Amino acid sequence: MKRDKFLQRLFSAFPDGKPGLGLLFLRLCISVPLFYWGISDLSANADAMTLGRDGVAAAGGILLVAGLWTPVAGIVITLVEVWTAFAHRFALQGHLLVAALGICLAMLGPGAWSVDARLFGRKVFEMRDRDGR
Repeated sequence: MKRDKFLQRLFSAFPDGKPGLGLLFLRLCISVPLFYWGISDLSANADAMTLGRDGVAAAGGILLVAGLWTPVAGIVITLVEVWTAFAHRFALQGHLLVAALGICLAMLGPGAWSVDARLFGRKVFEMRDRDGR
């Protein structure tokens, strides 16, 4: 119960409709480059640090696609992408864009079409009297 209260505080709302679709699209747009960069480094001769960094980013991308632990995944992705952008100086604009989108998603939340909404979303209870009104 205590964990649920903490995680509910991380989310402002779980919008559906067009805002929810926008958040789903944002989650997908962040995940595609993370998967691409993670898979491309697996096929190259990369060192352990690069594989670890890209593994964390790809795992964050998987969490974002599912919409699970979205604020935590967004912050971790932001930190990894900023570190990648400034430490290695390749694809600087792409990594900084993904980092900016990650922090935006961490602040906005996952939307209604996510695992977080199913696990930690607000529940509506209808109270009825004995007559069913």
